[in-house]
Amino acid sequence: MSAIPGGIGAGTNPKGLQMPLFETMRLAWADPDLRGRIMFVMQMFAIYMVGIHVQVPIPGHSTAELIARLANVPIFQLLDTFGGGSLKRISIFALGLNPYITASIIMQILQTALPHWKQELKEGGEHARKQQNRRTRYLTIVLCFAQGFGLLSYMTSGGIAMDWWTRLVVVLFWTAGAMFILWLGEQISEKGIGNGVSLMIFAGIIASFPAMVQPIVQNLQNGLINWFQIGIVTVIFLAVTWVIVYFTTAQRRIPIQHMRRQVGNRMMPGGGPNYLPLSVNMVGVIPIIFAVSLVYIPQQIALLMPQGSAAQDIVMQIADWFNPGANGWKAVTGSLFYTLLIFFFTYFYTAVQYNVEDIADNLKRAGSFIPGVRPGKQTKDFLDGVISRITIVGAGFLALVALTQFLVPRVFYNVNIQGGGVSVLFGTSLLIMVSVALETMRQIEANLVMKSYGQ
Repeated sequence: MSAIPGGIGAGTNPKGLQMPLFETMRLAWADPDLRGRIMFVMQMFAIYMVGIHVQVPIPGHSTAELIARLANVPIFQLLDTFGGGSLKRISIFALGLNPYITASIIMQILQTALPHWKQELKEGGEHARKQQNRRTRYLTIVLCFAQGFGLLSYMTSGGIAMDWWTRLVVVLFWTAGAMFILWLGEQISEKGIGNGVSLMIFAGIIASFPAMVQPIVQNLQNGLINWFQIGIVTVIFLAVTWVIVYFTTAQRRIPIQHMRRQVGNRMMPGGGPNYLPLSVNMVGVIPIIFAVSLVYIPQQIALLMPQGSAAQDIVMQIADWFNPGANGWKAVTGSLFYTLLIFFFTYFYTAVQYNVEDIADNLKRAGSFIPGVRPGKQTKDFLDGVISRITIVGAGFLALVALTQFLVPRVFYNVNIQGGGVSVLFGTSLLIMVSVALETMRQIEANLVMKSYGQ
């Protein structure tokens, strides 16, 4: 593995930054085109921040009344964090990009499960990609309605009456808001810099930071926590950030040799050694998202049951044993279950994303080979073994990062873990922020390099 600049062919790592951060930003700001793109991203962020505060009124009910019933439900805290606090405001952006993310994951799995879809995308070019994007949007709209009605069901499960016409209007507003966020992301991808959807999720997490820090400040002022605890968590935060950067840029580089080719009467050399880079973190945060969805399913089922019923109590007790944020032995079993899910989905999604047979065939057709390994089946078996070992390291990294949001708050042993405002500063939120920031800076740097070559 190589987490330091060192890389492919010419000795550079395409996943790492080659220039200092501030130097990259200075050069980007000095370039009129890049400065315009960065300003466009900032404008889209500003529109998003305004939309977070545009509430969808629900006749006869106050926002505080509705949210009070959801305050202690972990899944709502997670959704609210990704949405920049839009859910607790019952804003038009309450659904955020969660329906689109879920739809994208489902479509990628279906693409692998349905061979004709895979063949269509492989041979259809731009038309096939547009068709697949259209399917994803249709599924996003369906999931917007499903998740919207689900959220309202959670609210009404506490005894709040709401007629079907009101529910339909609210869900329509939420669906329009979710699709508008998606449109903003697409505009960023087209006219700005970086991946628009990822940057909108990044903006939502950044917007949630004041709400994350506020409980910590209040508990510090009230004497419930001290500066020593703040210092420990700060050190852990910086350490976890460093680990995320290290593993996000880490690669296993497999040397690739090109065969000599005969052109006319001359024998052309195969060129110097190149590398096939395999990232340690191949699948990003997808396994964590899947695992979180499954961990909180029992709680979602319980919220749909009659309040105070025996069935609801039983399901909630079962849910505690699968919740890594619980207390005592329940936290141990929940953490183990959470870790197993992350490992399972890491292997599953790696198999979906990386087809070693296709990689081996592409190397063979290109006249390339791995030194000491025969082209064809032996190359496939070799790559399969390497990817399997890398996936263990990647899954362990994801599990460690994911568990920090449940383990670190225990430093504040006398503060409620769910309401301490610490857990959301770690885990999935931190991983998304660091990954998106690195990817965006890499794209800015790549633009600068291209412009320098053109001069």
